[in-house]
Amino acid sequence: MPTARPVEIVTFGCRLNALDSATARAMAGAAGLDNAVIVNTCAVTAEAVKQARQTIRRLKREDPARRIVVTGCAAQTEPASFAGMTEVDRVLGNGEKRDPASWADTRRALDLGSSEKIVVGDIMAVRETAPHLLDGPADTIEGHSRAFVQVQDGCDHRCTFCIIPYGRGNARSVPMGAVVERVRALVAQGFGEVVLTGVDLTSYGAGLPGAPRLGTLVRVLLRHVPELARLRLSSIDSVEVDTELMRALAEEERLMPHLHLSLQAGDDLILKRMKRRHSRADAIGFCAEMRRRRPDMVFGADIIAGFPTETGAQFRASLDLVDACGLTHLHVFPFSPRAGTPAARMPQVATEIVRERAARLREKGTQALLRHLAAEIGTTRQVLAERGGIARTPGFTPVRLSRPTVPGTLTHIRIAGHDGARLIAA
Repeated sequence: MPTARPVEIVTFGCRLNALDSATARAMAGAAGLDNAVIVNTCAVTAEAVKQARQTIRRLKREDPARRIVVTGCAAQTEPASFAGMTEVDRVLGNGEKRDPASWADTRRALDLGSSEKIVVGDIMAVRETAPHLLDGPADTIEGHSRAFVQVQDGCDHRCTFCIIPYGRGNARSVPMGAVVERVRALVAQGFGEVVLTGVDLTSYGAGLPGAPRLGTLVRVLLRHVPELARLRLSSIDSVEVDTELMRALAEEERLMPHLHLSLQAGDDLILKRMKRRHSRADAIGFCAEMRRRRPDMVFGADIIAGFPTETGAQFRASLDLVDACGLTHLHVFPFSPRAGTPAARMPQVATEIVRERAARLREKGTQALLRHLAAEIGTTRQVLAERGGIARTPGFTPVRLSRPTVPGTLTHIRIAGHDGARLIAA
């Protein structure tokens, strides 16, 4: 009789999906699901969905006996299309993948050869975020350097290009007490840095009693977990940043001086067509104000190339935004129409132009990073060591260490040079 193999998992997309994958694998394993692979999908671009389909077909070709369970945002938004694939045995929604009972039911259904493929509920009806924080391995996917804590999920905004609210549901937040306890436990396990993350992180607290803001949560964490060496924020929406968070970024040395901003474009008309809530001037003003309050602040940003109706001049406004905001780390998205979103019905920019603009934005980002790397030479930084001889500065810039260092160690180093992508320690 062949030996049962433990459940495997393939993850696409964002940090939250990676956190969810760790939880799903643990739940599926506890439910006794074996000889199976979970494909945790992303819906943010059509390319991400295409890659998930290709992976599913490849996995089945490599092992026809292996059972395939598809979950994640694309499974939530288009379950029937995945269920229609002969390679797929089960489709679980984003709400269901966090429920241990769903994995137990999935194991029983697959063992019995059930023909029911789709188990996807109404994600808009989900109101709770906290349970997946409790115990389990989801926070520790980076190994022994930093831990990720999801404090918020879902989004109440409806940007015209974005399908994610339909995959993640409405905005909901984890109570502050639960976050404090989780961070305290992670620090006790030896983590020197914790990253707060969410789909719309700066909307934190809107549905909680008293409606605390993200700045309040940050202050509470730093006050009640004094042994936490470094606290970091994942992607934020600058227009939602509250006054207390701005003060905390200026005053709290343990809150890292790195912000990744959801900017998306640099032209006001394109921002309006995206249904964004900030203007170009808002973005530039925010970066200038934060740099005034904390001169060592480092900015990253998401920018979309080739949004529908984007002219050459409007694209150049996005290109110029890199310098105007002093951005260092760019995450460039070639526009990808998602069925069901308003932007998919707008006049599209030709594919070859989208690709060319994305390449120009990436080159602009490369030049910005090179300037940042050169400016760091000769400085002394406290870095957090990771695996593979790499560490991160407070500004999240990678550093190649000159000597072996235990992952998770905080140490001061002098920057001697760079290799075009990373700093090099003396």
